[in-house]
Amino acid sequence: MSNILIERCFDTIALLATEAKSLRLEDIVERLDLPKSAVRRFLSVLCLIGWLEQDSQTGFYRLTLRLAVLGQRLLSATKTPDICQFVVDRLAQDSQELVRVAAVQEDGLAWIAYAQGAKAGLIYEPETTAEVPLQVTADGKAWLATLTTGAAVKAVLKNGFGHPDSHGPNAVRTIEAILGELEVTREQGWALAVEEAEPGVVSIAAAIRPNGGSPVGTVSVAGPSLRLGGERILEISRLISIAADDLAAFWPVRHSPYYLQFSQDDRLRQRAIPSLTRRFI
Repeated sequence: MSNILIERCFDTIALLATEAKSLRLEDIVERLDLPKSAVRRFLSVLCLIGWLEQDSQTGFYRLTLRLAVLGQRLLSATKTPDICQFVVDRLAQDSQELVRVAAVQEDGLAWIAYAQGAKAGLIYEPETTAEVPLQVTADGKAWLATLTTGAAVKAVLKNGFGHPDSHGPNAVRTIEAILGELEVTREQGWALAVEEAEPGVVSIAAAIRPNGGSPVGTVSVAGPSLRLGGERILEISRLISIAADDLAAFWPVRHSPYYLQFSQDDRLRQRAIPSLTRRFI
């Protein structure tokens, strides 16, 4: 019974983290499809230990900052954002668009670093979310394309296709369609999403695979479709492929004894590309 309670508590935390807003008891009951009495019980437990708080006036429940703080501690401990950021900044400068890096989680992707390269005109600034929608983003496709067909289908079904109005006009809605997209991604080595996650937005991404092995994340460029089309997509895809290779080389360095010196010396990092793997790993 205690294991079930723990699972339900984490389900609730995940629900509120995904929504990133306050929810009524009734909403949580409906989303989790559980008895109201049971939901009220573990909501009380989560409030008691500081993971949730309840608004005294509306009765709505929301996450405290405890989850965010722990997430930042984890990222800081793994050194991943530090080791990625200068490559991300360089790609943002070269592409003049939004650049993001996502890390592989157990069954999906989560954003961990970004840089905005656009300085004027239309500037794409997406809503801040942790999880990456897999089937409608270039990042999601780039990662899914590295999996077996069975694993990719399982990940998509677990993450879901979302509400029909929650994505762009070209959003993929069927397993057959996403499998076709993944085949194209494998052939060209990078993924493309045109007005799928959001109307008027194009994104291009590639998987980050240290030593050509299992992917650890993805790197992407996203911006207005008015700027990202035709030859521009091919130009960006080349820049992303270079960035993905550099990130794949740098990724293991966060566990290297050279990390402190490496993270503080811009000249050392620049000299390390593309010979980092031979020198530090």
